Amino acid sequence: MRITKYTILVGTLLIALQACNKDDDGGQEIVPPRDRAEQQIAEAAILKSYLETHFFDTIPNPANPDYNIVTFDTIAGDNKDRQPISKSTLLQSKIVKFEEVDYTLYFLNFKKGAESKRNPTFADSTLITYRGELLYDLTPDDNNINTGKVFDNKVTPVWLDLFSPTAPAIIGFRESMVDYSGASSAVENSDGTVDFSQDFGNFTVFMPSGVGYYDRGSLNIPPYSPLIFTIQLYQINEADHDGDGIPSYLEDLDNDRNVLDNDDNTDGDSLANYSDRDDDGDGILTKDEITSIDANNDGFISSDEITYYDDDGDGIQNHLDKDDRSIKN
Repeated sequence: MRITKYTILVGTLLIALQACNKDDDGGQEIVPPRDRAEQQIAEAAILKSYLETHFFDTIPNPANPDYNIVTFDTIAGDNKDRQPISKSTLLQSKIVKFEEVDYTLYFLNFKKGAESKRNPTFADSTLITYRGELLYDLTPDDNNINTGKVFDNKVTPVWLDLFSPTAPAIIGFRESMVDYSGASSAVENSDGTVDFSQDFGNFTVFMPSGVGYYDRGSLNIPPYSPLIFTIQLYQINEADHDGDGIPSYLEDLDNDRNVLDNDDNTDGDSLANYSDRDDDGDGILTKDEITSIDANNDGFISSDEITYYDDDGDGIQNHLDKDDRSIKN
């Protein structure tokens, strides 16, 4: 596909927006969130029914031939003989655990992406096009400005930081991206455009609200709304948000796939390690307390390409230990 290199948008997009909770300043009563386990049972049934009673079609978009619009409709009337999504050979699923609840994500796998390319981690930056929609049309009774299904649509590729410091992408979106890869090649043309090979990742994911916006909702998304995203993944950049030589996903110290929590903030300051240039607050930058080299020149730093030190032998690596301040580079 061809895109203009210098007009690619960079941002966290609607996917990553954090909707404000309602309060009683405007006379509205604060309603506690629903029980997650009970809500998941209800939404699992809704998603299962949707997949059994709807079919899909793919329609090319004239504005971007590589951007496939996937449409969904009910199996009824003239469409009574259409195959339900649940019977498609493209349909797969995976379970994501969050807040001690198992959530099932369903995928229509159109293309997994180039085998030669690495999948993004949950904390990387991705170049994508996408279409986000609700399972069902909104009605005016929802008091919502948008009365249709589609709440966001990006036909021109945009960079999405899956774990932006200010607004990380919703869990279901992040956890769907990690199963796909980008295009095998990209060619920059003399006119400033970029052509990607046709083996980029392409899929639709159906997700419950528990790994979406849950009780928060947003301007165009009511609370407790299961979501559908159709995504094309073209390129991946490994994210090192603080530039300390340790990729952000490796700064998830408690391995819970969330780099923002207190367990990933060694010195207890206002910055979690993935966005803190001095993880232990000892005055020596993290990049100077480790040795990080992209040995195979693939553009990614893997864990075995980082040398950690423990000068005092206490089992705590220098960059996480205030007692060790030796500069290694």
